[in-house]
Amino acid sequence: MGRPWSPPPRKIALFRALKLGDMLCAVPFLRAVRAHFPAAEIVLIGLPWARELVDRYPLYIDDFREFPGYPGLPEREPLVERLPRFFERIRSEEFDLAVQLHGSGAISNAVTMQFGARVNAGFFEFENLCPDPSTFLLYPNQGLELRRLLKLAEHLGIAPRGESLEFPIWSEDRIRARRLVGSFGQLSRGLVCIHGGASAPERRWPLDRFVAVADALSDRGYAIVLTGSASEAGLTGAIARAMRADVLDLAGATSLGTLAALLEQSRLVVCNDTGISHLADALGVPSVVISTGNNPERWAPIDGLRHRVLCRVPTVDAATVLTEANDLLNHSLDLPARELQPSTVDKAANVQPSARRPWEPCDPCAF
Repeated sequence: MGRPWSPPPRKIALFRALKLGDMLCAVPFLRAVRAHFPAAEIVLIGLPWARELVDRYPLYIDDFREFPGYPGLPEREPLVERLPRFFERIRSEEFDLAVQLHGSGAISNAVTMQFGARVNAGFFEFENLCPDPSTFLLYPNQGLELRRLLKLAEHLGIAPRGESLEFPIWSEDRIRARRLVGSFGQLSRGLVCIHGGASAPERRWPLDRFVAVADALSDRGYAIVLTGSASEAGLTGAIARAMRADVLDLAGATSLGTLAALLEQSRLVVCNDTGISHLADALGVPSVVISTGNNPERWAPIDGLRHRVLCRVPTVDAATVLTEANDLLNHSLDLPARELQPSTVDKAANVQPSARRPWEPCDPCAF
C-alpha cells in the first residue's frame, strides 16, 4: 500500500537510536529513501556515537539529532530531565514525515508520535492499535533485519535500491590503519582480524577457542590482529597472552573509520555476532561469525558464501571455525563478485578535515 505523498515531504526524521550493526543494516533503507525523496532534508535521530554517520553518509543523511534516551528503551540510560526540551526542539523543526525504525514500536512509537510530524510511519505490534494503516506496517517477527526495514519502505511506496550494505572509507582512515599496522605482517600471507568481544557477555565465544583459531592461522603464516573497543582491552589482552604466536593488539586504538580500513586490508575476520560482522559485510571482507540462539535468522549477512555464520546450538568448537576459515582463505579468489550499489564515495577530497569530528576510539560504537 503506497502512501500518496502530495506534496513530497521536505523534511524527514528517521528514528533509530541503536548500535553499529543495527545502523549498518539500515543503510539499504536510507539509500531507498534518498532515491525516492532526493530533495528532502533527512535527519537521523540516534545515539551520540551515530553523529559520525552524517559525515560518513552525506548522500543519505543531511543532519543528526542526539536522542537522550527514553524510559523502557535499553540502548541508553534515559536522561529524563532532557526529554521535554528534546521533544520541544524536534517539534519546532516541523518535520513532514517521521519514520520509526526502532523496533516493533511497542515503546518507540510513543517517542516518534511526540515529534509532531505531519505524517508518522513505522512498525506496530499485533496486540497494539495500528496508528495509520497507510503508513504503519505490522512488525515482521521473522526475516533478516535489513529486509524487515525494506518491507516498510515498500509499504510506503518506496522502491528498494538493492540489499547490499556499504561503508565509506576515507583516505585518512587508510593512512591511520597503515601506521597502526606498520611493518607487522608484511612478510606474512596477510592479515587476519580476530574480534573476541561483544557488547553482551552472552554473545562472546569462549576466549580459549579464539586463541586456538588464531594460533592455527598464525601457524599457516597469517599475521593476527586483535581488535576491540578500549573497554574490551582485557579480553584482547587475555587472548594475546594465551597465544603462542606474536600478535598485534589494537583494542581501543582505532576509530570506526580506522577499524574499517584495517578490515579492508585483512584477508579474513573471525568474530562474534556483533557490529564488526556487519562492517565486514559492508566491506566485502570474508568472515566467520560465531552466532547465538536464533540470531542468524535476523542478523546473518545475505552473502552466505563470503560470510559463514555458525550458530551456537548447543556449541561451536574451534575446529569447525577453523575449517570455515581455511576454506575462505583458500578460495577467496573464487568468491562471486559482490552486489554493488551507487554508494557514498570517498569524501576525503570533498569534505575538509576541519569540518569532520575529531578522531575518537570505538568505545561509543558499543559493538
